[in-house]
Parts: sequence; C-alpha cells; structure tokens
Amino acid sequence: MTAVYDYLFLALKRAPTPHPALATQLRDVGGPAVTATGGEIVGQFAPQLGWANDEAAVLVRWNGAPGDLTPILASDPIASARLDRLSPTLRPADADTFVAGGVHVHRWFEVEAGAVDEFVELSGEGWKRFETLFDARIFGLLKADPTPRDTEAGVVRLLLITRYGDHGVWEASRDPTTEAMQIFARRQQLTRRSWAASTRLVTAG
Repeated sequence: MTAVYDYLFLALKRAPTPHPALATQLRDVGGPAVTATGGEIVGQFAPQLGWANDEAAVLVRWNGAPGDLTPILASDPIASARLDRLSPTLRPADADTFVAGGVHVHRWFEVEAGAVDEFVELSGEGWKRFETLFDARIFGLLKADPTPRDTEAGVVRLLLITRYGDHGVWEASRDPTTEAMQIFARRQQLTRRSWAASTRLVTAG
C-alpha cells in the first residue's frame, strides 16, 4: 500500500525558542499519539530562507487511512496551521527518511493539469544526473489533493523536497549548462508558478 502524507504549514506562537519547543511537544505527545493511529512524523522543518521566523512545517506519513492530527495541532507552540494532503509520485518510498544536516529546500510547483505525468517523468530523468553531480538528494516529489482554486485554475500543485549539503551546493546546482538543468528547463515550461524556501531539519534535544 502506498503511503499518503499530510503536510502541515504552521504559524508558531511567540516564544523564545518556538522550534525546539515544538520538537519537544512532537516527540513527547504528538508523535506517540500519531504512531498509535498508524502514522509517523517524518520531519519537522524550521526556516532558513523564504519563511518567516515563526513559520514551520511538519510532514506526517500514514501507512493506511489518514488518522487524527489533533494531537499535533493541539501542541501549545502552534498558533495556526494549513494542511495539504499529498500523494507520492516517483519518490518517496514508504520507508524513506530524511538525512540530518544540510539544507532542505521545499519547492512548490503549480503545473498545467494535463502535463503532470510529463513533469514527473522529466523530474525522474533529471534526478539521475543531478544527484551524481552534486551533494544533493531528492526526498520526494508529492502531488497535493486539489483545492477548488486549483481546479478552477486548471493546475496541479506538487511539492519537491530536496536535501543539499549547504547553500553553496544549491547555488552551484543552478548551473544552466549541466544536463540536469537543461532537463529541468524543459520541466519549467510546464510550470505556471513555483516558489521555494530553504529549511533545516529539527530534532528534539
């Protein structure tokens, strides 16, 4: 059975150390409760570039029917949350995990609805070159359940999460002369809009 994912984009309450506080709450309360209903917290992310300092994301994987997110959403550090339900494309596999350290870039794409299969195919083709050239690893390319706005606009949203060794690796990987970037340039032609943020993976101390 292919897993499904819940991507929670969070606004945190004002506090001296909101991200470590959230990590502790997830470790001690939210995580065990989610595990008890067939899920797992795969990653918590704090901002580096592109998000406000009080924003965060949590990725939850369900290996069956999605369960109750209340134990996470009720965590004291959370002020508000936006949920996207995601399905994996070529990656991640059901047991994949994040590697600590480095930079995790979250990039959203709005893709023409009729071009999603081609977009995914080009992504897989480009990854083969990309991951051999750079200290980078794609965790996953996940497709979001459509909102009414998506349907009206004729787009599908996809979330790409990639780990880079550091921001210097990310900058080097933008080289347009590489075969990987030439493939991604073709993919960009299918994209109406994209936006990204660099984050760090958070663990409870």
